[in-house]
Amino acid sequence: MVRRNFMKTLSAVAVTAAFGLNSLSALAAETIKVGILHSLSGTMAISETALKETVLMAIDEINSKGGVLGKKLEPVVVDPASDWPLFAEKARQLLSKDKVAVTFGCWTSVSRKSVLPVYKELNGLLFYPVQYEGEELEYNVFYTGAAPNQQAIPAVEYLMSKDGGDAKRFVLLGTDYIYPRTTNKILRAFLKSKGVADADIMEEYTPFGHSDYQTIIAKIKKFSSEGKKTAVISTINGDSNVPFYKELGNAGIKATEVPVVAFSVGEEELRGVDTKPLVGHLASWNYFMSLKNVENEKFTKLYRAWAVKQKLPNAAKAVTNDPMEATYIGVYMWKQAVEKAKSTDVDKVIAAMAGQTFKAPSGFTIKMDEKNHHLHKPVFIGEIKADGQFNVVWKTPGPIRAQPWSPYIPGNDKKKDTPEGK
Repeated sequence: MVRRNFMKTLSAVAVTAAFGLNSLSALAAETIKVGILHSLSGTMAISETALKETVLMAIDEINSKGGVLGKKLEPVVVDPASDWPLFAEKARQLLSKDKVAVTFGCWTSVSRKSVLPVYKELNGLLFYPVQYEGEELEYNVFYTGAAPNQQAIPAVEYLMSKDGGDAKRFVLLGTDYIYPRTTNKILRAFLKSKGVADADIMEEYTPFGHSDYQTIIAKIKKFSSEGKKTAVISTINGDSNVPFYKELGNAGIKATEVPVVAFSVGEEELRGVDTKPLVGHLASWNYFMSLKNVENEKFTKLYRAWAVKQKLPNAAKAVTNDPMEATYIGVYMWKQAVEKAKSTDVDKVIAAMAGQTFKAPSGFTIKMDEKNHHLHKPVFIGEIKADGQFNVVWKTPGPIRAQPWSPYIPGNDKKKDTPEGK
């Protein structure tokens, strides 16, 4: 009798436990998990924290309108702390443990290269929102930032033009990792194709987190004093931009004398700098906060309201920038692809991404290429204003198709314009 009652109790516990587990599983199935893989500490936090907030803002906006496929999106935020091996560990956690349907993340190319084997092994889906060196075309990645022909090459062409100052000598200055070195390899080959001699190209690199730019600024002043109009092309990343621009201002290098065009400095990075001495220096992007159009007005108002709601630091002075726009576009294109595929299955979503369009804050309808996993994007070159915003001085008539394989690197003409399958 005792044994019979014990077995009944045990069975009841088992049923209750199973019911509880099933309830939890059912509850979990009510949401779609979205991974956010951005550095919230370390040298890259100055740039990446705003991208985390942009994803959270977009998720909140989507959830307020019913979610995706009738389910709410559930963000899973991790901090790889500007540590490249840690990016891979956190990526594996997101895919294997948290079971996210998609990840929005990375900034530097070294972080993207770190996580790539994980996304390929586990067939995950990564949206990468930052301009990069090209030379990559992966099945599991969508690149919503610029390829070199959508940022770097147009910027140098502008500097060489009459409107851009007719530069004849160039300083290629960057942080010492993949993106600056490969981009400068492309730019050096491009400059040589335009007749610029090696003697008229100076190339310098500094480590992540570098803060003493006095010696390099002195070299630039000397290089620019040798008779030919000189321009600086900066691929410095992260918080090193703050001391670089401060030293540039201290040295009195004016844009009319030696213009600097940056590829990784936008409104967010300039918030920590006195921009008055930097007026006229340049940045090349696919979006600026100062663009005047209906979509951008909605986007900037949305982010400012989000910053206040979340009590972000300096919320009253919240700004938007290019990688934030690229992130926002990526979230919505993924949503549209999921709805088209009627599934979060990675292979189905990847197929549905081809040709997706979105009316972007840049003012243009942006399209995901049908073949190469890159966006068609407009290009803008802006001058820094005293208030830390940019005045657009040059732009393309509309979006241009990305060329992930630069024609200036030998052998690229033999590479396919479509990513390899699994």
